[in-house]
Amino acid sequence: MTATSAAPAGFGATLGGIVRQAWPVLISQWAGISFGVLDTAMTGHASPGDLAAMALSASIYITVFVGLMGVVHALIPILAQHFGAGRYDDVGHAWGQGVWLSLGLSAVGAVFMLFPDVWLSLSGDVDPGVRERIGSYLRALTLALPAALAFRTIYALGTAVSRPKLVMSINLAAIGIKAFFNWLFIYGELGLPAMGATGAGLSTALVSWISLALGIWVVTHDRYYRRFHLRVGRPDAQALKELLRLGVPMGASYLVEVSAFTFMALLVAREGTFVTGGHQIMSNLAALCYMMPMALGVATASLTAQAIGAGDLPRAHRTGMAGLALGLMGAVLTAAAVLSGRPLILAAYTDNADVAAVAATLLAVLPLFHLFDSMQCINSYLLRAYKVAVVPLLLQTVALAGVGLVGGWWLGFGPGRDGAARAGMDAVRGLLAPGSPPGAGTMWIMAMVGLALSALLLHLWYRHIVRNRGGAALAA
Repeated sequence: MTATSAAPAGFGATLGGIVRQAWPVLISQWAGISFGVLDTAMTGHASPGDLAAMALSASIYITVFVGLMGVVHALIPILAQHFGAGRYDDVGHAWGQGVWLSLGLSAVGAVFMLFPDVWLSLSGDVDPGVRERIGSYLRALTLALPAALAFRTIYALGTAVSRPKLVMSINLAAIGIKAFFNWLFIYGELGLPAMGATGAGLSTALVSWISLALGIWVVTHDRYYRRFHLRVGRPDAQALKELLRLGVPMGASYLVEVSAFTFMALLVAREGTFVTGGHQIMSNLAALCYMMPMALGVATASLTAQAIGAGDLPRAHRTGMAGLALGLMGAVLTAAAVLSGRPLILAAYTDNADVAAVAATLLAVLPLFHLFDSMQCINSYLLRAYKVAVVPLLLQTVALAGVGLVGGWWLGFGPGRDGAARAGMDAVRGLLAPGSPPGAGTMWIMAMVGLALSALLLHLWYRHIVRNRGGAALAA
């Protein structure tokens, strides 16, 4: 008997199974992304300069962290397939190798974060005060990186064995701790110096280590996890090779997605502090909305990988299609909620009228942007469940980096901003994001186009994989 032999058989039951696993993941992701929300809102009330520094340095950190996190997340399909096949001891061994991998990757990430001037060369003339804040913020976040990556191994374990409430509970507790430390360090309360954006980075570092300590304590004391014989042991070259073979293209895929937004932030900085702040609010909201399809994608991929491990390919495909249906419904509801609550959302983020005005124009793009983002996200997770990562990386590179990022730069800041191309783009921008800054508005519209293309290409490849794995009748 496999670990998943009692899994739901019908489509409706499959939908319910995904929702039961997805909601703790969603709350966990919202709790995690709330760190960025807290930093954005609290530094936004400190000063526009602190908000601009946080926007640029957070973009750099997220680029590094998400790319490395994607490599660690190769654990999810590997652990889930072991779990689905009932290979419990292999779960414990693979998890320990993931810990070694996370520690090695943190050293690589620190190198990229300690030289912010290389990144800021894309941003033109950044105010010296903002530039100094960026450097100190990133130095603080370098301390957070090892703990944050190691914690993702606990996240991967809980997700793969259908116990996502573990990370959810820790992340919920971390919100209050993070808010308290932000209050202390950003504003200089209880006799401490006011550190602005740097204080937000120091707060994140402390909370990351506390979260890791809590996670390790739970998995080593909870009776459920004893069956896996969790251990770090010595580095295993073969196990690490398997992780890297799947994790490197996965991490590169994550990197393509997030770096598009990083370079958007760096380019948009050319349009000034207020536009940078408005762009940061839009980016933060888009990331917050993304947590819904990401949660569904993680839950769907975990259950799909368990079914693959159990040798039940029809159930694997049925689970995938159920996840896509849920993602479509969730995207519509999320976009409607953001649009209806736009005035309250902007007031929560900033009390600067100029920043709020820029953000309001960009938010008009959010409904379609989020819809396409949701579909490309869930399709990419489904492919990872089948341990397919190289072709999706190539497809996302073409769509997100080539069409979305390069196309946005060409039309918004490059040669295409003059002549007929500019006139055409201005007409599109007037329709989709009226009143938006020329560069920022163009970048967001082209990012949306790239996401739409990525969603289409990834879904076509997913159908191809299902047919080749024996699910032709289901994929037709």
